[in-house]
Amino acid sequence: MAIDSSISPSASQAAALIRDTGARLTQPRTLVLACLLDQSEPLTHHDILQRLPGEGFDAVTLYRVLEWLTEQGLAHRIAGADQVWHFSADPQREGHAHAHFHCTVCDAVTCITDVPLPRKLKLPAGYAAEEVELLIKGRCPRCAP
Repeated sequence: MAIDSSISPSASQAAALIRDTGARLTQPRTLVLACLLDQSEPLTHHDILQRLPGEGFDAVTLYRVLEWLTEQGLAHRIAGADQVWHFSADPQREGHAHAHFHCTVCDAVTCITDVPLPRKLKLPAGYAAEEVELLIKGRCPRCAP
C-alpha cells in the first residue's frame, strides 16, 4: 500500500510505524493510526468514526484495528469515568507510563505526560502488577472557573 505523504504527513508516519511491526500494512490501520497521531487528546471509538466518515470500514473493523494498535503498542487506551475507552497514539511505544486527567465537566480525557507513574509498587505477597493506571479527576483549563 502506497501512502502519499503530500496528502497527510501523519499517514506517512502511521505507515512507517505499522511497517516497523512487521505486520501487514492496511488502509484501516493506517487511517486510524494517522487519525490518532493528529489528535492532541484521546478519542473514543465514536469520535474516530466521526473523523473518518466514508472511509469504507465499519464499527467492527474499527474495534479490531484499535485492539491491534493497542496490542502492538502503537496506541494505548484509557477508560473514562463512564467506562468508555479513549484511544491515543503512542508512537514511542511508552504504554501507560504517564497519568491521565478526566474533566468532570466536559468529560475530556487528556494524557499528562509530565506526571510519570511509579516504576515499582510494593504489593502484598502473591500479587504481581502488570499495569498501573493513574486517573486524575477535576476540571480542565477550558472548564475551570
